[in-house]
Amino acid sequence: MAGLSLRCGDCGAHLKSVEEAQEHAELTSHSNFSESTEAVLHLVCTTCGKPCRTKTESDLHTKRTGHSDFVDRTMEEAKSVDLEAPVKVGDHRSESAASESGNHQEMVVPEVDKNLLGDLEAMGFPSARATRALYFSGNGSLEAAVNWIADHEDDKDIDEIPLVPAKTNAEAAKTSLTPEEAKVKAQELRERARKKKEEEEKRMEREREKERIRIGRDLLEAKRIEEENERKRMLALRQAEKEEEKRAREKIRQKLEEDKAERRRKLGLPPEEPGTARPSAPPMRERTSALPIKPATKMEHMRDCLRSLKLAHKEEDAKVKRAFQTLLTYVGNVAKNPNEEKFRKIRTTNATFQDRVGSMTGGIQFLEICGFEKIEEGEFLYLPKEKVDTAVINSAGAELTSAINNPFFGIL
Repeated sequence: MAGLSLRCGDCGAHLKSVEEAQEHAELTSHSNFSESTEAVLHLVCTTCGKPCRTKTESDLHTKRTGHSDFVDRTMEEAKSVDLEAPVKVGDHRSESAASESGNHQEMVVPEVDKNLLGDLEAMGFPSARATRALYFSGNGSLEAAVNWIADHEDDKDIDEIPLVPAKTNAEAAKTSLTPEEAKVKAQELRERARKKKEEEEKRMEREREKERIRIGRDLLEAKRIEEENERKRMLALRQAEKEEEKRAREKIRQKLEEDKAERRRKLGLPPEEPGTARPSAPPMRERTSALPIKPATKMEHMRDCLRSLKLAHKEEDAKVKRAFQTLLTYVGNVAKNPNEEKFRKIRTTNATFQDRVGSMTGGIQFLEICGFEKIEEGEFLYLPKEKVDTAVINSAGAELTSAINNPFFGIL
């Protein structure tokens, strides 16, 4: 199978081309490279399209952006490694490729580090094998040369002197860098890597900003939907109040008609002709409330409680209205300041409270429906913060407002 990548024997990194191997060697000083049939990973983020070459890189991308879906296009993008390009690091095929190129150039023995060559010969390796190992391992270190020999000891041409075009050899000699030049080159490579990292961080910051904007839009849309639902709920509540008022008016009218007929009977007068009597309005069809089940159930209890209070004190309209207004103040304070404990705690032994609410039938019961609980042997009514139900408090305020403004409330 053709080679799909170059593998660094020092760190295990897989590289797509000879040029990448050369750049890797300049950055890391690694020189032990070999051809591999394992392709370089090509993972593409399905959300933003960023390509990742390693699992570590894809994990880092997920940690930074939250994108976790990747498409593996490794085999789609995999290409055989082109070893014809001039290389700085070892590949024993460079010699044969040069000989097959058809260019009749002068072939010479490549220049290698004399000190390293002497060390290899002192270790017992033949001069030809030592020269070949130094040339193809990048002429960088004794360890890399020994590793190359161990990897290629079964090659048929292991003990043949390698030959390279004279021009290539001259260029290799020319491209050898002094320590100062190598330091400058390394600094350039580090600067290039730093700029690349800064660009990547800026791109990631732009992506994060887009994500923050999207989340902000979603929150605004959720708030709009919540306000729209609240508006519909209040419209349904007002419609229910109007229907209740109509039913109360109709009951009063029917009661008046019945009283009128009873008076005519007592006076010995004949009943009115059916044609002369005003036809009674058709009974109103009960509509199903669109309110949530929990608030609707408590609303009915609140309404019954307020009716009981008004019926129990029907001769004291001013006192009933004052009780309703006091209860409305209590629930209104909780609705506006749910975090303030002073609005959620009422002393039942307070003289003003007893006069306005406590002594009225159903007053304390109404507050208990709103969520207030008796504590300290009934001395206080307390509404815990975690039990504050905004929907119930708002419904209580609406019921009290209707009881105060509706002149027919609680008559029948």
